[in-house]
Amino acid sequence: MDTVLHLGGLSPTILGSFSTPKHHIAYNLHTNDRISSLFFEKCHQFQRTHKLHWGKKSRTSIVACFPPVRDTRRNKKRLTHPQNTDLPPVLPKQKKKPFPIPLKKILETSRANKKLAEKGIEKLLEPPKNGLLVPDLVPVAYEVLDAWKILIKGLSQLLHVIPVHACSECGEVHVGPTGHEIQTCHGPNSANRRSFHLWVKGSINDILLPIESYHQFDPYGTRIKHETRFDYDRIPAIVELCIQAGVELPEYPSRRRTQPIRMLGKKVIDRGGTIEPPKTPPHSEVLELDTHRALERFPCPAESDVVGIAHSTLNAYEKVRWGVGKLMRKYSVKACGYCSEVHMGPWGHNAKLCGEFKHQWRDGKHGWQDATVDEVFPPNYVWHVRDLKGPPLKSLLKRFYGKAPVVVEMCVQAGAVVPRKYRPMMRLDIVVPDNEEARLVA
Repeated sequence: MDTVLHLGGLSPTILGSFSTPKHHIAYNLHTNDRISSLFFEKCHQFQRTHKLHWGKKSRTSIVACFPPVRDTRRNKKRLTHPQNTDLPPVLPKQKKKPFPIPLKKILETSRANKKLAEKGIEKLLEPPKNGLLVPDLVPVAYEVLDAWKILIKGLSQLLHVIPVHACSECGEVHVGPTGHEIQTCHGPNSANRRSFHLWVKGSINDILLPIESYHQFDPYGTRIKHETRFDYDRIPAIVELCIQAGVELPEYPSRRRTQPIRMLGKKVIDRGGTIEPPKTPPHSEVLELDTHRALERFPCPAESDVVGIAHSTLNAYEKVRWGVGKLMRKYSVKACGYCSEVHMGPWGHNAKLCGEFKHQWRDGKHGWQDATVDEVFPPNYVWHVRDLKGPPLKSLLKRFYGKAPVVVEMCVQAGAVVPRKYRPMMRLDIVVPDNEEARLVA
């Protein structure tokens, strides 16, 4: 009787054989004692199961096959950049945004701070939570501000060359010769248009969404009230974040503390007194930090310079996202859980300007929570167009199309190389079928 056994494990392949009677077992094992004991245990278990008799001639061969050792480093790279990724979800407006930090962790921190306050123990604060600057992040703030200027200039120049369309009824944006025909419009009277978009010429504010915040001379000073909201300037949120991180702009001064603030629970017991902000000069040099009339300030580039501008603009976009994420790990940034309002500082303002879901219950006040990078610097995803000379995108083939941030899509159409991390979302390896073939695709 011939029988073959397969044993699994983590050792090299073991090939052994034995024939009855028992004292004539011949084997060749190149493994440790643990595998040897496992080997004989499996052999005896097999004999008991099949009632093998020692007096009869029988032959059993045992083969232990083990899978090859995998290269974990290579697998990590594949997990980092998968073949295809899902498109970014669209959060419902009739619901509050999810907390970026788990609610359980927020409550645990709040209880710990409350216990310290009840015992009269001050909260231990580290920079920048205590009002002091982080010296290592000051160069990062200057790099982000310089990249922000390059980004505004590059997009303004590319807008003269790359056509951008925006829907006049909703916030949809499309980069291409003509607008797409995907029926995703949810604006007013969209049912009469069968959810088709009404395309108009886009501007730089359709690409870089104008996310602004109040500029405060002292973020730990008096809180902004609804009646005093016009006493503060509104500037781009990224610029305000860089100012609080150490960038010095004469037009927008900021208080630099030399002594840390002291807090007992949620109450500031020592903020170093109040200082009146100095008089600021006219805001003339700050135009390059804003997108206002940027298309008029930068002329159309030469055809030979378009590819270079696209590469520099894409690099500036990546540097801004990297720098904003690095600054937000240390500096407090708050965002409303219902609308797009953001505020730079340890706590939000009290201006009653929220008009989103259930704002009547909150008397127009914002529901402040910790902000994410996408709320301070929105990527604004658009459909990726592979063939600029082909037909417009159709709703029937929507599941075969990919998406990308609008800045990346503009730079790619201008001649820049597609970054590796955006390839899975753009679905470059999927073949888009014809309208008739789409019904046959599983």
